[in-house]
Order: sequence, then structure tokens, then C-alpha cells
Amino acid sequence: MSMKIPKSLRISPAWAPYVLLSPFVTLFFIFGLFPLGFSLYLAFHSWEPASGLASMSFVGLRNFEFALRDPWFWKSMGNTTWLALAAGVPQHLIAIPLAVFIQAGFKRFRNIVVGVYFMPYITSTVAIAILFSSLFSTDYGLINQALHGLSHIPVLRFLVPVGPIDWLGRPQYVKPAIAVIVFWRYVGFNVVLYLAALQTIPKDLYEAATMDGASSLQQFWNITLPSIRPMMYFAVTLSVIGGLQLFDEAFILTGGHGGPDQAGLTTALYLYREAFDFDDFGGASAMSWVLFAFVALLTWLTNIAFRPRNRSA
Repeated sequence: MSMKIPKSLRISPAWAPYVLLSPFVTLFFIFGLFPLGFSLYLAFHSWEPASGLASMSFVGLRNFEFALRDPWFWKSMGNTTWLALAAGVPQHLIAIPLAVFIQAGFKRFRNIVVGVYFMPYITSTVAIAILFSSLFSTDYGLINQALHGLSHIPVLRFLVPVGPIDWLGRPQYVKPAIAVIVFWRYVGFNVVLYLAALQTIPKDLYEAATMDGASSLQQFWNITLPSIRPMMYFAVTLSVIGGLQLFDEAFILTGGHGGPDQAGLTTALYLYREAFDFDDFGGASAMSWVLFAFVALLTWLTNIAFRPRNRSA
């Protein structure tokens, strides 16, 4: 027995798409477009949140002038760029050959190996930061213990420090510690991306290259890399955007203050402090739009770097 919907509740076929899309559109406007537009509006205003919306006053470009002259902002931009390069570039240099190795060497257990590498990506950032805080411990951390062991090898004696390193207490070691965590967390994600791209390459190409006498290195250089170039563009773009918005790892490892001499102060972390520690929401909004322009510029440069070349020219 079928249940009939009253005629008054029936939706006209012409309106059905709009009704079905309305929940998403409504949520997108509330949680997507409205915060975006409000932050742009705030960037031109001075506002004390505790005093209500009535305390908002128009200041023109003053917040942008403050952002561009703020030495802490530029230091955070430098830290963020350093971390994006130090953590992002090795991810791809290792993820590509690692994906090729997994593709060729793990036929039966490939999914298990990929799952192991992907595990850090789905693990809580807080849990990862706590784990690495223990590993980076000055007195009992495993990393210092490993370095101490390596210092007894004659060849490495001049490269590895003998004494324990205060990773999170000395400015020169804070950024490398954060970069290691970011690299460890996202290299598996990039391996999955490149593995998906490798499975789209026809095996006939490799068979023909083998019959022509091409070595494995030549096949990797002339077949594999050009074939996964679109995925490289996608993965590098994600790394650029994610690296310049780095927040969680730096916030937890440095206690939310950027660490000694602000060495771990990323731009996203400084925006947070500007808004919630210094109560300058207008300045934080202006800095966020400057950061957005920087991200857009690097994304555009990435697009140019990976743009298909005209071989006939």
C-alpha cells in the first residue's frame, strides 16, 4: 500500500531542483560566504567585539597599512614560507619515487602499505603534536637518543651534535621540528595521490620502452613523470595552500605563542593571536587578505610552472 503525499505538499518539477539544493546553498551562505564577506568588511574597520557591533568604525586602509608595516607579520610570513618549503618540497621528492616503488613492489599487500603511510594524515593533530613533543624531549626524547648514538659513528661525528638538542626551547631548532611533523603527516597523503595517477598510465608504454631497451630510470624520467604531471600540479597546489595556512602543529608545539623568539610563529597563528590575544579583529582580517593575495600569487606561479609546454614551438 503506497502512501500518497497531499497535493499541497507536492513540489512542482520546475521548483524541485531549487528546493533540493536549498539546504546546501543556505549552509554555504551562512558558513562560507558570510564569514568571507564579513572578514573583508572588518578589514576596513576597527572593532572592539566586547562593545558590540555599534563600536565598529570605518578606518579605510589603515589596517592594511598596519599589516604591511608590522615586523611580526613579516616575520610570520618568513617563518611560514620557510616551513612550506622545508616541509613541502621533500614531501613530493620522496612521495613520487615511494609511490613508484609501492606500485611496482607491493602487488598483493599494496593497500595495506598505503594504509600505513596514510595513517598519519587521518590521525588527530593534537595526538601527533603530543607524540612529537615527547620525541623531541631534551633529556628523554628518542630523537636526541638516536642522534647521540649516531655521534659515535666516526664518519658522522662531525655532523651530529654530541649533546642533547633543546628542539622546542632554542629558536634555531623550532622550525625544523615543526617541518618534520608536517612532512611526516602529509607525505602519505601525497603517496596516495601519486599512486592513483600511476594506475592511469597504460602498461603498454612500459612494455614498448622495455623492448626498445630503455632502462628503469629512463622509463621513470620519460614516461612516469610526464604522465603524472597533472597530479603533480594538483598535489603541489594543495601543498602550497596548506603550507601557507599552517596552524595546528605550530600552535600546539609552541603553546600558541610562537615559541622562543617567535621562531614558530606562522601567519595563521599570528592572525589568531592578533584577533583573540590582542583584540584587533580589523588588523587580523586585513592580514588574512594579504595572506590570501600571497597564496593566490603562489598558486598562479604554480599553474605557470606546471602549464603544458608547446613541444612544436
